[in-house]
Amino acid sequence: MLKSNLSPAPFDDSINILSSSCSSPQIHILTLLLLLPFTVFAPSQTHNHQPLSKRASMEFAMVLLRLADWVLYQLLANSCYRAAKKMKSYGFNLGYLSSKPPPQPSAFPSVAKYDLEGRGSQTLVACDIHRVLLMSHSFFPYFMLVAFEGGSIFRALLLLLSCPVLWILNHELRLRVMTFITFCGLRTTVMESISRAVLPKFYLENLNLHAYEVLASAGSKVVFTSVPRVMVEGFLKEYLSVGAVIGTELHTVGCYFSGLLSGSGLLVKHRALKDYFGDTQPDIGVGSSSVHDHLFLSLCKEAYVVNNEDDKSNSSSVMPRDKYPKPLIFHDGRLAFLPTPSAALYMFMWLPFGILLAIYRILLGILLPYGWAMSLGAWSGLNLQIKGSALEKSEQNQGVLYVCTHRTLLDPVFLSTCLAKPLTAVTYSLSKVSELIAPIRTVRLTRDRKEDGKTMQRLLREGDLVVCPEGTTCREPYLLRFSSLFAELADEIVPVAINTHVSMFYGTTASGLKCLDPIFFLMNPRPSCYIEVLGKVPKELTCAGGRSSCEVANYIQKQLADALGFECTTLTRRDKYLKLAGNEGIVKETSGKNATNRYH
Repeated sequence: MLKSNLSPAPFDDSINILSSSCSSPQIHILTLLLLLPFTVFAPSQTHNHQPLSKRASMEFAMVLLRLADWVLYQLLANSCYRAAKKMKSYGFNLGYLSSKPPPQPSAFPSVAKYDLEGRGSQTLVACDIHRVLLMSHSFFPYFMLVAFEGGSIFRALLLLLSCPVLWILNHELRLRVMTFITFCGLRTTVMESISRAVLPKFYLENLNLHAYEVLASAGSKVVFTSVPRVMVEGFLKEYLSVGAVIGTELHTVGCYFSGLLSGSGLLVKHRALKDYFGDTQPDIGVGSSSVHDHLFLSLCKEAYVVNNEDDKSNSSSVMPRDKYPKPLIFHDGRLAFLPTPSAALYMFMWLPFGILLAIYRILLGILLPYGWAMSLGAWSGLNLQIKGSALEKSEQNQGVLYVCTHRTLLDPVFLSTCLAKPLTAVTYSLSKVSELIAPIRTVRLTRDRKEDGKTMQRLLREGDLVVCPEGTTCREPYLLRFSSLFAELADEIVPVAINTHVSMFYGTTASGLKCLDPIFFLMNPRPSCYIEVLGKVPKELTCAGGRSSCEVANYIQKQLADALGFECTTLTRRDKYLKLAGNEGIVKETSGKNATNRYH
């Protein structure tokens, strides 16, 4: 009885649908298997003698069947098939979250054949920043940087957890999903800060030297990119002197990003090129060897491709620091590494251990004597190296003034531990948390030159004193301008060259919570600090020998720079905060009727 009521017609309709929608027999077969339970019990369409109501219900059942067919194809069969193809071609590699297509032979010459001479009057267009101007294909790490530095650790974790889904999706959907997770609810002003202070460092370190030389040779430069324009425009215009950046635009609600693309959607680069130049052909086009860039390049008078597969095996294509188009002196953010999916996974796995390790290292410095603290700290992975020795008090019964470079808030602590003697550190700003956990005495200054001078002279009479005349930290191999106040206070001046190295987290920040600076530094698996105590400055080179305080400060700055292999600059704390935080390093606080200024 059941057999007589069954009809193959719905199943045949499904086959017809699949014939028009499926692009491969594998998907065809998989979808048929998934639909089999639905089709066996589907109502019959042989309804010539059926009542109208029954025929309508059958038609409705067919609509549901077709809808189920489409859903199963799109969400299950097609996705599983694409995932299987990627598994076969690339293996399960979390690093494959990029726009990298399979290698294709290119009809255009390599940038290695590009003639750099006589291009100053020509217009160059670049087809995207990833795969062309940058060495890596993946844009995931840069979304992760925005999510972690601009959003929160939870937003970054959510982006990391989405990797299995991103791995299955195609190029456009992958970009849309990453954009939504990264930007939904993010302030526009925060993104401006990230693009100015965080991303340029990682872009410069990943810049393709050959592609940059081609770009720099042209007089006028335009870059078209499918990633959100706000992520790359600041770097391209400031460091690469690009005149215009055409990219995917993001939708905003007030001063927040919604996480959605604007009405125009993902940028189609060859269409954007036509819209921007009209009937005029740009002189030079640079793109990747991908077949997707060929249509874009065919619209240019000359076209060249960048083959990053060859460049990766060629060290000459890596941009050295001394060839940066603009010196990278200031940058912000907590992450000291490029957060690829695998690197970000390791970071999140390390975080619980890192927090416990930081607490352990802090307790060592607070509770134990210098020798024990240094030995147990070394066993925990903290690497302290010292060269030179401490200087005894002078006959005038006045303490020694140690003048240090400033890499982290922990510099005076490490110096005191290595010298195994108590020191007093003066600072312009220190959070309550840092002051509480500091194992040495700290004294706040007011930035009133006369008042601060009296305070430091009093502290020198009580014992040895540590000052950092740069006034703020600097991560890169540069020294900021030294304040000359210290040179007027003592004749016993000992320069101390300090440099630090971290692999995971930076222990400094310009716009984040400064109270967490020491904790982030100590959370690194193997943080290191190199200290070199230089000889006492000869008396004839001090103010007591007739030199001005500025001459003494400049001489010591040069001496410390030479010891570390750094470069001296005339930049100040104010320059740093204007660059990274958009202010002068002063936060106004009001309490009742009185207003005070707190300096970073």
